[in-house]
Amino acid sequence: MALNAEEISGHPALHRCVRAQALALLQAYEAKPRLASVFATQQRWLMAHIGLALHFRRDPRDYRKELTTARFIDVIRQHQVASRNTADAFVKEMLHYNFIELVPASEDGRIRPLQPTQFTLEAVTGWMLAHLQTLDSLDGANRVATLLERPDMLAALQPLVADGLLSSNPVREPRHTFSLFTWLNNGGVVMDWLISGVDPDQAGLDHIPTGVVSIGDFARWLKLSRTHLGRKLRDAEELGSVGWLGQRGNSVMWVSNDFYREYMTAQAVKLAIIDAAFAACVPA
Repeated sequence: MALNAEEISGHPALHRCVRAQALALLQAYEAKPRLASVFATQQRWLMAHIGLALHFRRDPRDYRKELTTARFIDVIRQHQVASRNTADAFVKEMLHYNFIELVPASEDGRIRPLQPTQFTLEAVTGWMLAHLQTLDSLDGANRVATLLERPDMLAALQPLVADGLLSSNPVREPRHTFSLFTWLNNGGVVMDWLISGVDPDQAGLDHIPTGVVSIGDFARWLKLSRTHLGRKLRDAEELGSVGWLGQRGNSVMWVSNDFYREYMTAQAVKLAIIDAAFAACVPA
């Protein structure tokens, strides 16, 4: 039986497991920063999941049901994820960096189907495995081994995850400090970096130390504008969500207990969506 968000958020091992997950996602970012960044911004993350779901749900026997730019834009607008121009620009960017590719011409030469490249599918599998590992660490199950034994299962699993993400109000409408970062370029990586430096034993403090000392080093590693990152951190600081143990920008940064709990709650919601999708793909 799949774990629900309440069971996950209340699990005593969640803090250590999610910290390990954040570290795994950061390693993926270091290995493939440009591709990983697609999954590190709220809007682009949802667009990527929609595109992947359309690919996996295509009907190879019916060229009219292939993933195309037009179908992608229609679904993006249907779910109110982005504007037509933003969705179109996203497709062009994915083609430019070879994250997706054009499929050879179909029966109707006017239709230009798209598909993710093998490089992209491997990255998506890695993203899924990182979250399944967290779930396995919570209940001792064998989700990771199952997906590794049945890699074709990704085609059924990912669309269900996409459905869950798109229908979740907490995912679509994050609040408070979390929302400051979800719309920042690489905002997800920013939060993972902050949380990865937290000692779970200190998670109960009002001001929880992180491993971040220099904003400049932080911004360079993330390939973000120091000015833009600094502005977001100031916004978070004004909310009382982050701060410094000493001189601002030259000492260890802390995150508030409220912000830390926001992050953990968001992870619990996401993990529950993934686990429900996984359970639907595996016979009881």
